[in-house]
Amino acid sequence: MEKRPKLCTCQTIESSSRAEGTTFFNRSNNMLGIQPTTNKLTMQETWDELVARLSYLFTNEFLSTSHPLIGHFRVAVQREGDFYGFVPVSVIAAYDVKLNNLCKFINQKAETNPPLSIALILKAARLSSSICTSEGKLWIWKQNPLSPEIIHSDLKESIQIKAMRIPCSMEKPVETLTLNVSSKEYYLDVIAQKLGVGDCSQVIISRTVSKASSEMRLYFSAPKDLYLTSDSSLEVLSNMKETVNSQSLFNARAHYFSGQNIYGDALLATVGYTWKSTDLFHEDVSLATYYRMLICRVPDGNYKLSREAIVAAELPTAFTTRSNWRGSFPRELLCMFCRQHRLSEPIFSTEKINPSEPPLEISKNCQKLKLSESTSETEHANRGTGDANDGELRGQGTFKYEVRILSKEQDVIIECSSEDSYRRHSDAYQSVALKVLTWLNKYFKELDMPIEKLSCFGVDYGIRVNPQILSGVFALCPFVHNVQQTSVFRKCSSLGASVSAGDSNPKESVVPLFNIEGPDTGMSPSSGSLTCISYSISLVRGMEYIGEPLESKDEFEFEIGAGAINQQLETCVTQMSLDQSARFTTELPSRDLILGASGESAEALSLQTLQGCFLEYSVKVLRVTEPLEDRMEQALFSPPLSKQRVEYAVRLINESHATTLVDFGCGSGSLLDSLLEHPTALEKIVGVDISWKSLCRAAKILHSKLSMDSDPKVQSKRISSAILYDGSITDFDARLFGFDIGTCLEVIEHMEEDQASLFGDVVLSSFCPQILIVSTPNYEYNPILQRGTSPNKEDDLEEKTQSLPFKFRNHDHKFEWTREQFNSWASNLASRYNYSVEFDGVGGSPGVEPGFASQIAVFRKNTIQADCLRDGKAAGHYEVLWEWTSNTSRSAL
Repeated sequence: MEKRPKLCTCQTIESSSRAEGTTFFNRSNNMLGIQPTTNKLTMQETWDELVARLSYLFTNEFLSTSHPLIGHFRVAVQREGDFYGFVPVSVIAAYDVKLNNLCKFINQKAETNPPLSIALILKAARLSSSICTSEGKLWIWKQNPLSPEIIHSDLKESIQIKAMRIPCSMEKPVETLTLNVSSKEYYLDVIAQKLGVGDCSQVIISRTVSKASSEMRLYFSAPKDLYLTSDSSLEVLSNMKETVNSQSLFNARAHYFSGQNIYGDALLATVGYTWKSTDLFHEDVSLATYYRMLICRVPDGNYKLSREAIVAAELPTAFTTRSNWRGSFPRELLCMFCRQHRLSEPIFSTEKINPSEPPLEISKNCQKLKLSESTSETEHANRGTGDANDGELRGQGTFKYEVRILSKEQDVIIECSSEDSYRRHSDAYQSVALKVLTWLNKYFKELDMPIEKLSCFGVDYGIRVNPQILSGVFALCPFVHNVQQTSVFRKCSSLGASVSAGDSNPKESVVPLFNIEGPDTGMSPSSGSLTCISYSISLVRGMEYIGEPLESKDEFEFEIGAGAINQQLETCVTQMSLDQSARFTTELPSRDLILGASGESAEALSLQTLQGCFLEYSVKVLRVTEPLEDRMEQALFSPPLSKQRVEYAVRLINESHATTLVDFGCGSGSLLDSLLEHPTALEKIVGVDISWKSLCRAAKILHSKLSMDSDPKVQSKRISSAILYDGSITDFDARLFGFDIGTCLEVIEHMEEDQASLFGDVVLSSFCPQILIVSTPNYEYNPILQRGTSPNKEDDLEEKTQSLPFKFRNHDHKFEWTREQFNSWASNLASRYNYSVEFDGVGGSPGVEPGFASQIAVFRKNTIQADCLRDGKAAGHYEVLWEWTSNTSRSAL
């Protein structure tokens, strides 16, 4: 039998004082809700507190509580022989918060260095007259043995716990293992065996690595320096990370999860005793769990997990309305991201526009609201993420928010202010939080970015960063995460279909489309519409499916155009209509996403090579709710404004006897499609847009109508040529010079104002249509639209006072002009390029305030300008995405 270890005692301590430690201790205690006995402790008093707390843990009073340590004491009194009542020091260090904070006060490095905490507790134990320690071992026990009657014990059934081994070498993959804990075994003894150490006292336990309430922790073997009994070991352990040997054993992946310095191989397991329970709590940790933990540490990861759509979901690019948002809200996501990277909680401050000022003066640039005298207040994000207090904060006025992210040392890392003003606090702080998350998402795709470039990268997105601290915080990320791959369409897929031919035929071009099944119901998703789909994503090699579907949802709702799903899936959905189904394939995303989504199949997949594999999507459109802008217009106007704009254009086309038309910013082809239903003299129609997925939808619709063998009297039979170009309407292409009529309906407000002005210059100076029709929303009409509709109860709670600015009609609008602004822009353009201009509109009555809901400018060329085409601009900039002519064979979509 092993002899009882020799006892060590000591009655002297070194006394010193450190103000910075006191500050750190008080801050840590306040965050945890633990109040120190005095506001400031000297170093001597801290050691006294540490000794007293350690001694208290072995008293009958403490043993009668429901503290998680009681489970470990229960095991200690079940030990037989010389180790009766022995408890691993690492257990005391890991499970008692008060001891931890005292250790951090004495040496701040103890927060990230678990062996150092153990060394400090061992030293405190040697100062106690009631506590014993051993030489060369990491046990601690009460000098007068504990009575087994104090702690009641019930034998439980044997259990099996799945855990993960995380090697310290980045070259070795993580692997699963099983902890078989019998009813008479201590789970730490089983972990010690897996780590290859002599007994459980040599196992060090990290802090929790997931939620604070979780028992997921990392377990690793104690360093040799920890067994030293002299005070010199404290200095050695304090500087452990700087030693060459320790650097070679440093476990970067384990450190990434825990924020603590971990050396050698580690086990990740969810097991332990909890408050107010005598049972051993445990949960399995699978390979999919590990990869989900990696996913949740990237900026968009928690959003994906909150939607339970790791592969399909993407972090939205805009916070449009609270009613259209699905999943965790941006502020909550930003707070979670900061916690997972051991940063301070984000600090939100607001600037309120004083509502007592005179009515808002709409400046020349309506994109930004004019600020009057402002007040400020600071709000910490850890109040919660809901908007229960939003009613108290809302009041009258508009708001701008700023958010700051600080390191754990309270250094500012990121600062970001919202450019726009909002009528509600929730919209303001959610938008600025999303702006930071979006930028971080872009940064995580370029983590190896040089420091000198990082500052400029932040400025480009309106983010102020401290590049040195930021790069230090995320230094391990490039090594722990796999490089994200860009998923692209598999154009060679047998599931795809296209209107295609060789380049030798200039009348046709390739359009990658999808295998869409079912009749076109005419109700299709468009930008701003709330769309519900069902989908399934499977891993495929060749023509064989690999395992069960990676991901599937019976119902998944998202807003079109907000970036809430991956680009390939949204492109497919926008080409479909209600009740249609489709299939398509893409290349694989990152390995992290694949294994995180694969669930129980993750372990089998991890052993396979994924080379030659791809993803197959199967999707069906279940519901489509029209965009808020359309619903507002339909509630007040019959026919809807969109139809009135088409009828207005048709009337001018017929009056001018135009035979050629180009639609600048044609989008999904709604105008071109509508023109096919009206009798006109048009023979050639052209659409130009910068959105590839919108053009694909337009190509599908137009091809279907133009290819029908129907009544020759319908307008589609009079069209001899139709082309869709992929390009920017601010670039000139000589192929579109001199058309009879050009249209640009409800487009310019989606551009930045300088780009809208550039379009006006290019279209009148270079494209030179005989007639140009431009329409845009009348900002002055918004109060009538927004007061006349109640899209949801939440939006209806807002104060609707005339002195307050009203929201734009669509979240994607960069500006909305008043009548004066629009008239000034159009008149200046006409005078510069020898055009006349007339002003009109639809929705409303002429001469009645506040004018038309949709204001229209009609430009007419005064004379034929032979020199209109500028030198150097004759080259084409556009790519033909789709082309149809009446004398070509029609390919089925």
